[in-house]
Amino acid sequence: MSDVVITGFGATTPLGGDAPTTWEGLVAGRNGVHTLTEDWAADLPVHFAAEAVDDPTNHIPHPKARRMDRSSQLAIVAAEEAWADAGLELPHDADGEPVDNGIDPERLVVCCATGIGGLHSLLGQWDIQKDRGFRRVSPFTIPMLMANAPAANVGLLVNAKAGVHTPVSACASSSEAISLGLDQIHLGRADIAVVGGTEAVIHPLPVAAFSQMQALSKRNDDPEHASRPWDADRDGFVLGEGAAVLVIETIEHARARGARIYGTLAGAGISADSHDLVQPDPTGAGQASAMHKALVAADLSPTDINHVNAHATSTPQGDLAEAHSIRTTLGAAADQVLVNGTKSMTGHLLGGAGALETFASVMALLRRQVPGTINIEHLEEDLPINVVRKTTALPDGDLAALNNSFGFGGHNVTLAFTNANATR
Repeated sequence: MSDVVITGFGATTPLGGDAPTTWEGLVAGRNGVHTLTEDWAADLPVHFAAEAVDDPTNHIPHPKARRMDRSSQLAIVAAEEAWADAGLELPHDADGEPVDNGIDPERLVVCCATGIGGLHSLLGQWDIQKDRGFRRVSPFTIPMLMANAPAANVGLLVNAKAGVHTPVSACASSSEAISLGLDQIHLGRADIAVVGGTEAVIHPLPVAAFSQMQALSKRNDDPEHASRPWDADRDGFVLGEGAAVLVIETIEHARARGARIYGTLAGAGISADSHDLVQPDPTGAGQASAMHKALVAADLSPTDINHVNAHATSTPQGDLAEAHSIRTTLGAAADQVLVNGTKSMTGHLLGGAGALETFASVMALLRRQVPGTINIEHLEEDLPINVVRKTTALPDGDLAALNNSFGFGGHNVTLAFTNANATR
């Protein structure tokens, strides 16, 4: 099978309205978590979240934006950036006329995930029906609320005809979408894929629901320090929103068009805990299985790994289970591996998290620096991993990294990457 390389990135996140600004924020240890200013937030047990800093409607024509849920809007912004970053033209000009951009649409696939879907549209239109009657419900409600809407909109944007797919696997969704795009290329169904994920559910109902199940941090008096993976005093995750999108393609396809290469998507591993609907298996066995499968698929050994971008949501049980699963998978080699938790800065983007952390993982290899894990005041005792607390340099030579994403339902996905100059 041909190597699959990453040639474009796009992101709109709590740290920045594009990929470069987001990376700068990660390296600087900038915090994207703030107190919510909406009136409804004051009535809830949690008053803070990590909102996307840039309004996506600033970049989408109003008639088009009003027919999309916020999740689709964020996905479109990230996808347009990734497509341009890959050195590609859109297949239509500003007037909608076709443009020959050199990409065969029959060899182009989109895999764009979400964990929850068009929640703002669903609940907003329900409020309209209750208050103003069914005749005032928008005829675009279904296309806005359906979970596949972000993928469908991205597919229309780039004219993808080899397939448009939407994995929905909770917080593992966008990593599964990236894995699916890799599979489509390896199966010979596409030469190039637009992959990633999006989420926009900072709304009273999800905040209340996650809070009721004791999943969210309740540090209302100190929200910027609420997301603290592996800290002994962590008390839950911080809800975030945003989108991240990648362009991946065979190395032959990339070279033929003279594309810049960020790194290699070397392999993926997927497993399921089959333990509990919301709690991870405390042994970490399913997570270790996904990591092991990713190593095998990428033809990497534990001693090849330099960095792990952990799922690390800042929950008491989840962080420990993952730490032990990393040690189980890498063994003694884990002592030399730099492990970080970027959700300490971005909050948890749910269905968009894996794609954002893929971006962070690949950039860490490319720039040879691993962003730190902020907000750790009292590191959990006897952790079997090497947690990075400030931006730390990686060595010269070939590099490899793993990115973990785990979701409610027991979904486990690990992606493996090598740097652009690595030999395999």
